[in-house]
Amino acid sequence: MTARLQGKVAIVTGASSGIGRASALCFAREGASVVLSARGADRLAAVAAEIESAGGQAIAVAGDVRDEAHAQALVRTAQQRYGGLDIAFNNAGGLGVMAPTPELSLAQWRDTLDNNLTGAFLGAKYQLPALLERGGGSLIFTSSFVGDTAAFPGLTAYAAAKAALLGLARSIAVEFGPRGVRSNALLPGATDTPAFREFGDDEQTRAYVAGLYALKRVAAAEEIAQAALFLASDASSFMTGSTLAVEGGVSVNRG
Repeated sequence: MTARLQGKVAIVTGASSGIGRASALCFAREGASVVLSARGADRLAAVAAEIESAGGQAIAVAGDVRDEAHAQALVRTAQQRYGGLDIAFNNAGGLGVMAPTPELSLAQWRDTLDNNLTGAFLGAKYQLPALLERGGGSLIFTSSFVGDTAAFPGLTAYAAAKAALLGLARSIAVEFGPRGVRSNALLPGATDTPAFREFGDDEQTRAYVAGLYALKRVAAAEEIAQAALFLASDASSFMTGSTLAVEGGVSVNRG
C-alpha cells in the first residue's frame, strides 16, 4: 500500500499523549516527517524516539501553544529540518475547569479559551505562510461535538472555545482556499486517553459516558487518528470548511 503522506511534513500539537500521539505515529507510518509539540518535554521526546525507532522522522519541540514564540518555532523547525510544511494538526487543548457559569472566574474562562482557541489561532497564523510557500496544504483543528450538536453543564468555556474553532476553520477555508489551503475541523467523541481516564476513572462513570453514544463505547485514540489522516491526505482533496464528526453517534443517540 502506498504511504499516503510520503514526502509530506506535518506539525502535530498535543502530541505527547492521546489523539495527538496516535496521530503523530500514524502520520509518520504513512511517510510524513513530523514536528511534535507538547508541554511535557520528556513524554514528547519519547514519542519522537518511538517514531524514529520505527524508521520514521520526527523532532520534538516542547512548548506551550499559547506562546506565540512557540508557534513560530514549530514552523521554523519544519522548514529548517525538513524543508517546509504541508500539514498542520492543531490538536492541543483541554476541558479546563468544570463549573457552573456564574462560578467560572475570568481567569479560568481565559485559560480555557487560550488553550483551545488562541493556541490554534497562533498556530495557523504562522503555519499558513509556510503552507502557501509549498502551494497549499491541509490545516486540521480539533474541535468537538460539544458546542456544535450538544452541550453539558459545567463546560461553558470549553463549548464556547470549540464552537469558535469551527468559525476559525471555516474562515480560513474561505480566505485561503483559492491558494490551495484546505481547512477542516475534526470533532471527536470521548476517546480512551490519559485525560479521559483521569476524568472517568471508575467503571460507573465510564459506563455512563459510553451509554451516551450510539456505539455504546468510547473511541480508541487510533480511530480518531485515522480520521485526522483522512483530512491530512489527498483522500479529502475536495473537503474544506467542513466538520468531520468522529463521535460514535453521540449527536443522534437518544437512548
